[in-house]
Amino acid sequence: MGNRFSCKTKENHNGSKSSRRNRSQRKLQSDEELLHMQALSLAIQHHQSSQRFEGSMSRRIGSTSSRRRSNPVSDPAVNTPNQQKQSAEFLENLATKKIVLIHGEGFGAWCWYKSIALLEESGMIPAALDLTGSGIDLKDTNNVTTLEEYSKPLIDYLQNLPEDEKVILVGHSIGGACVSYALEHFPQKISKAVFLCGTMVSDGQKPFDVFAEQLGSAEQFMKESKFLIHGNGKDNPATGFMFEKQQMRGLYFNQSPAKDIALAMVSMRPIPLGPIMQNLSLSKEKYGTGRRFYIQTLEDHALSPDIQEKLVRDNPPEGVFKIKGSDHCAFLSKPQSLHKILLEIAQIA
Repeated sequence: MGNRFSCKTKENHNGSKSSRRNRSQRKLQSDEELLHMQALSLAIQHHQSSQRFEGSMSRRIGSTSSRRRSNPVSDPAVNTPNQQKQSAEFLENLATKKIVLIHGEGFGAWCWYKSIALLEESGMIPAALDLTGSGIDLKDTNNVTTLEEYSKPLIDYLQNLPEDEKVILVGHSIGGACVSYALEHFPQKISKAVFLCGTMVSDGQKPFDVFAEQLGSAEQFMKESKFLIHGNGKDNPATGFMFEKQQMRGLYFNQSPAKDIALAMVSMRPIPLGPIMQNLSLSKEKYGTGRRFYIQTLEDHALSPDIQEKLVRDNPPEGVFKIKGSDHCAFLSKPQSLHKILLEIAQIA
């Protein structure tokens, strides 16, 4: 009798745990769906009216630890009200609340729509920029020939900041080169620079070098790639490139939701070649004094985890974070995990 009673109790206990776990999973899925609907509405509204997505002060919720992570981040845990209150109070006193989001090659400000909503809810002030010839910027990508020109919206933004104000920069993929360029030219305006699976190159390197393992050498790519665009005619050098939709799905979105892939397929634009073929000049006196952080994406097919690890070894940042289950676009495939890391970096003293 005692054994049967014990067994039945255990079964009930396991069933209860399973039921709670299922309810928790359904709640997280429901929350994610709600976030997607709210943020997509916000993105479309801003995308129709402005080249730049500007954040505003909102409810102070969300939480993170002020201690750097040593282990990869996977699915986020649900925070207690007490944790949320402590984080809100900490964020209230942050010296730098403005966080500028820089997209990668072919993307635009639109790709950050989930991050914008999450950051606003946490009390941060996000701004996502369209780089030149990207998103809804009207410049023809075939005429964007230098990294300076490609980065001009970011340069203008930093130049217009008040003298005593700093921002956190987040650069995705080749947008990392724009962040490096900004660190070299405006180190006094940048409190922290975050590279999200970004091209955190060393002095004298070109952004394209980071992708050489997947795409071949720059010289080989310019001669043989079937994705090249000759905006000035076939007899002249290529001006840009764009992957076919099937290639983009496999490289960038192997873990992203189908609805976000659909959004990307109608929003991606050609990538100007000039900026990513330009060697960067980065000095120890300016770039070298910046506080850099790197976020690795562990299911990335565009910039493999091994290459990201090599970037970190060759050009060590102050901190390294990892996101389990993320493809090249963590802002789409793992927005909550990315958000928690960004808040954590913002809080590092």
